[in-house]
Amino acid sequence: MSTILIIEDHENLSLSLKECVGNDGYQIHLADSLKSAREKILLNPDLIILDWMLPDGQGLDFLTEIRKQANKTPVIFLTARADIVDKVLGLEMGANDYMTKPFEPRELLVRIRVQLRGGQSDRNGSRSEEENVFNLGSISIDRMRHKVCFKGNPIELVKKEYDLLVLLAESPEKVFSRDEILNKVWGYEVYPTTRTVDTHVMLLRQKIHNDLIETVRSVGYRLKPL
Repeated sequence: MSTILIIEDHENLSLSLKECVGNDGYQIHLADSLKSAREKILLNPDLIILDWMLPDGQGLDFLTEIRKQANKTPVIFLTARADIVDKVLGLEMGANDYMTKPFEPRELLVRIRVQLRGGQSDRNGSRSEEENVFNLGSISIDRMRHKVCFKGNPIELVKKEYDLLVLLAESPEKVFSRDEILNKVWGYEVYPTTRTVDTHVMLLRQKIHNDLIETVRSVGYRLKPL
């Protein structure tokens, strides 16, 4: 489970963010000041959501500090400062993304997932080939090459088929609802219907194995390791 540090001094917003982001499957730590942030960064979060204005200083100062310490943890600024000058400054000083308040929670969740997908290799250096290959039963997924094999045989998948398979394979015991799959695989940029999920599940069954994905009646889908 990925850990996210939320640095925000507005209590109601901080708790709302904790609930929103935490419900997406992340462990959350909260900090309401630079002092608290400097303590919580020792917990080695996988991502930081950072406000600009804090009671004892600026989030930009905190960002500068951790980057000087060669800390490459992905940072998303979430701030009311909407001027283009501030956005450019924040990104130039090392932020990975920049969102302004008010914001759309679904968009924030998508941006978090994007940063977490790309941030692990940046923080830890290039992964070995073995670390990039994920095996579950007879399925092998090479994340770096975006290649999938079933019982040693390569399977040709388009991007969304691949993304759906990875989502299910990373949590094989979890039942995903169609809406949850839409949110995690297709995101906020497009607006497909739940029928799109059904179609892609059908295609994965046809290309890999008919019993690969289990339908949980009135709930959604779950991967069944073979």
